[in-house]
Amino acid sequence: MKLPAALFTFFTDLSKNNNREWFTEHKSEFKALEAQVKVFGNTLSERLNVHDSIDRFKLFRIYRDVRFSKDKTPFKTHFGLTWHRTKPALRGGYYLHLAPNNNFLACGFWDPNPADLMRIRKEWELDAASFREVVDSPDFKNVWGSLQGNTLKTAPRGFDKQHPDVDLLRYKQLIFSISFTNKEVASSDFMDTVQYALQSARPFVDYMSEVLTTDLNGESLL
Repeated sequence: MKLPAALFTFFTDLSKNNNREWFTEHKSEFKALEAQVKVFGNTLSERLNVHDSIDRFKLFRIYRDVRFSKDKTPFKTHFGLTWHRTKPALRGGYYLHLAPNNNFLACGFWDPNPADLMRIRKEWELDAASFREVVDSPDFKNVWGSLQGNTLKTAPRGFDKQHPDVDLLRYKQLIFSISFTNKEVASSDFMDTVQYALQSARPFVDYMSEVLTTDLNGESLL
């Protein structure tokens, strides 16, 4: 199952004509592309469920909510796909962004709720060695690189500024991502590439799942 290279042409044209009149004229073209992307997403879900547990695949709508935005253009100029792992036992999500010259696959926690973020920080305050072992392992790091996300300028309130793992404690988001060219996205082996990357992410999301489903004594919260 290949993703259509035509999606890049469509979004390039849409970015130059981001209005309802142009979109209405080209809506049939968009719906054909959207259908192919949905097939890709659903097929990948089936593949992931061989080694993971995905309870939902979602393709985000192209329509923008402009009510509280200064940018009043009505349409997004990308496809956003997300795969949700089965809660409450499994945490972390997978996201694929498809846009002309801005394609990336991401996993982790884009907007963790305050309770989850505090639980993660408390875990690292006690022992961050296990997390570092996971994300610094060659099998993971060679695929996903280094931890990304917004950070505080200093240690979060209530945590020691001199803590040896303060670099981790400062994170407000916990994200890993991989960038792809348009050519890579439209290649015949792109689904295999994405599947392999998400299989490689399992040690990270499984570690985070274990932390977020236990207390500081390691007792299950489920």
